Amino acid sequence: MKKMALHWKILIGMLLGIIFGFIMTSVSGGKEFVGDWINPFGTIFVKLLKLIAIPLILASLIKGISDLKDISKFRNIGLRTIVTYILTTVIAISIGLVLVNIAQPGDGISEETVAKLSETYADNSGVTSKIQEAGKERGPLQFLVEMVPDNAFKAFSNNGLMLQVIFFTILFGISMLLIGEKAAKPLKDLFDSLNDVVLKMVDLIMLSAPVAVFALLAQVVVTADDPEILKRLLFYAGVVFTGLLLMICFYMILVATIAKKNPIWFLKQISPAQLLAFSTSSSAATLPVTMERVEEHIGVDKEVSSFVLPVGATINMDGTSLYQAVAAVFIMQVLWPEGLIFSNQLTIVLTALLASIGSAAVPGAGMVMLVIVLEAVGFPAEMMPIALALIFAVDRPLDMCRTVVNVTGDATVSMIVAKSVGKLGDPKPQEWDDHYEEVK
Repeated sequence: MKKMALHWKILIGMLLGIIFGFIMTSVSGGKEFVGDWINPFGTIFVKLLKLIAIPLILASLIKGISDLKDISKFRNIGLRTIVTYILTTVIAISIGLVLVNIAQPGDGISEETVAKLSETYADNSGVTSKIQEAGKERGPLQFLVEMVPDNAFKAFSNNGLMLQVIFFTILFGISMLLIGEKAAKPLKDLFDSLNDVVLKMVDLIMLSAPVAVFALLAQVVVTADDPEILKRLLFYAGVVFTGLLLMICFYMILVATIAKKNPIWFLKQISPAQLLAFSTSSSAATLPVTMERVEEHIGVDKEVSSFVLPVGATINMDGTSLYQAVAAVFIMQVLWPEGLIFSNQLTIVLTALLASIGSAAVPGAGMVMLVIVLEAVGFPAEMMPIALALIFAVDRPLDMCRTVVNVTGDATVSMIVAKSVGKLGDPKPQEWDDHYEEVK
């Protein structure tokens, strides 16, 4: 097992977790057993990844900026990153709209199914909280206001404020450049060392990844919703899944044509991060692993990855944006067919793009984004609980899949930006025990 590649260990853990979960669903008290004795190991693993996310962004981004020696290089990287993220998000939304208009999954949902879903989920606290969160008064530039912290230590203490951490860190790194190399050297040495330590922590935490994904997937299986409702919504879920697959194919084309790398090799290198994204449904929790894979196993220079990946984890939601497009039109096909006009679909493109950028500071981003998109096209407010109830049953498995696309998109864009500025080199993988002989 020690010689087996990490992604195979994680895959085995996932498969065993799914099988174990199905076994536990047929055993009396199985669901409680998984919740009490298995799921905590998955929860601890996710907490460990979140624990090092802020220190990793702080150390990695400051090291990346201070290594540039030239602010104009940072401007070039930043501009290319934002433009590329916007383009990929627009393409993702467009793919979703084309697919859902061709397949029309909403035509297959009966009134009886809608009534059953409404009865099951309309009073669900998760649905209600998403509507309330999205209903808060938010101006068009509110996301810019939320990006700037008024207390750096408060931002560091909350993983949901990652954009604020990035803002402070960029300002700190640029200020280090401006005070001159000699004055900044003590700080630079500190953050260089901190960056190495945090990356070594990632290696250590990843030793438990196979066990953790076993626990996470077992919990997902035993808490699955009504299988009959899931079958009814299978066509809609299939349309979303097809769109996400097409988005992965689009990334592979970019990797082959722009980054000039083998797409299969790329997928193999990034697969541990993809599998963790699937298991945790969180780009932020997966960020430390994504950065480690992109830097050490793909060869993207830290000057690029330290900016592109943290920003991507907060504003680049290609998978989620594609899902918004499919879900919004699907809901309209079932509940509000008169709203399916061309101007509304253009509104969906614009709103989903802006929501993906501005939703980073909003908890439960996916469903909240959907409410914002539906409100933008004038969807009747009294139908909103039914609309969210309609897709709530399959939201968790689709959330797992779209997070994989989000993480893959971040890694792809980091390669493209690195290639464009001449910062895509040879991989230099490191293991947790590289220096073990020195200290044992």
